[in-house]
Amino acid sequence: MNLYGDRGNIIALQRRCAWRGIELHVTEIGVGDRVDPRSTDLFFFGGGQDREQETVSRDLAHGNGAAIRDAVEEGAALLAVCGGYQLLGRYFHTSDGTDIPGVGLFDAHTEAGPVRNVGNVVALSELTGDDKTLVGFENHSGRTFLGSGCVPMATVLVGRGNNGADGFEGARYRSAIGTYLHGPLLPKNPWVADWLIRGALRRQLGADPDLPEIDDQAENRAHAAVRERVLRHGNLRTSIR
Repeated sequence: MNLYGDRGNIIALQRRCAWRGIELHVTEIGVGDRVDPRSTDLFFFGGGQDREQETVSRDLAHGNGAAIRDAVEEGAALLAVCGGYQLLGRYFHTSDGTDIPGVGLFDAHTEAGPVRNVGNVVALSELTGDDKTLVGFENHSGRTFLGSGCVPMATVLVGRGNNGADGFEGARYRSAIGTYLHGPLLPKNPWVADWLIRGALRRQLGADPDLPEIDDQAENRAHAAVRERVLRHGNLRTSIR
């Protein structure tokens, strides 16, 4: 479950913690390994194709899915991208009619769509309480629909987002977010990385952390350049039948 360079999200979290003197231990969980919900404050779940999703779904059903839900309920932060996002919903209905069971962390379900949505995305998010832009790259045919138990992570300005119809991108429940934005997401949107780090520290400390500022001038210029280019040229999405 690691497509399109999304492991770069882990590198971004490592760097932003190290620059602040925050010790971060990364543990890779594979099929057959067990998740201890008490020992992990921040989860990352990457993307994968249908075959990988079926394998991981079976593994999640044997305890890891419940462990992840328990950890998020207890305050852990989480980022899930594309296939990982789909698996943390209630189910994914594939193009061959198979229902791949999900964890149910997000009140959402996914259905295979007739086209593949590929292109740059700009979206507007209120994760931090004020409007901030997100930039990323989507590459998915699944259409995700949110229920009342979670809210969208963002509203799409350019791109297709969750399903190409309701104008939403991603999902949020407590300190967990799911998204279709590849890229990877966090280096292009460092404020989202800090939102996740704050959530993880809040769980560990039992209070809102004092997170030292980082000089993000280079990151912000890169973000702005991508945002303005995509907005200027409109919807660069390609639908592949």
